[in-house]
Amino acid sequence: MNLTPLLTADPAIQIHAYSAIAALFIGAFVLWRRKGTALHKLLGRTWAVLMFITATSSWFINEIQLIGPFSPIHIFALMTYSGLYDGITQIRRGNVDKHRGAMQGLYLGALILAGAFTFLPGRRMYEVFFGAADQAIGMGWLMSGAVIAVSLGMSGIFYWRLRNAA
Repeated sequence: MNLTPLLTADPAIQIHAYSAIAALFIGAFVLWRRKGTALHKLLGRTWAVLMFITATSSWFINEIQLIGPFSPIHIFALMTYSGLYDGITQIRRGNVDKHRGAMQGLYLGALILAGAFTFLPGRRMYEVFFGAADQAIGMGWLMSGAVIAVSLGMSGIFYWRLRNAA
């Protein structure tokens, strides 16, 4: 592991990465702990702010420009805003099941699935974990594929569980 690619990146990339990493760990804790407690509410609010920061900081990252200054990955920022709005609205209405579904979907889609794409060769987190894209390219592609496959599998399983729980 080499943190240099992250530590020398633009501030927007650093803010984006650090808030996403913090949201990944806090979100996992919130999602799999007892619900409705003061700690759940505090950490849930913290997670929502981190997700908002992650989504907002993404608009200032334009290394891949396929649609004007943006790339298809920016769709995840829109998905994050929508998911946060839906989840917060549902819990304020007292609809715990829809709140849970929105937050679990947001965690899986905007953090796990979108995060998996950062492990593709040529992306920054790939460099952090596997080195430059030209080093051990076969192993890097294999590991990237494994991360994406596991992420897609987890997303599918949780989606199926959410859909069948309703």
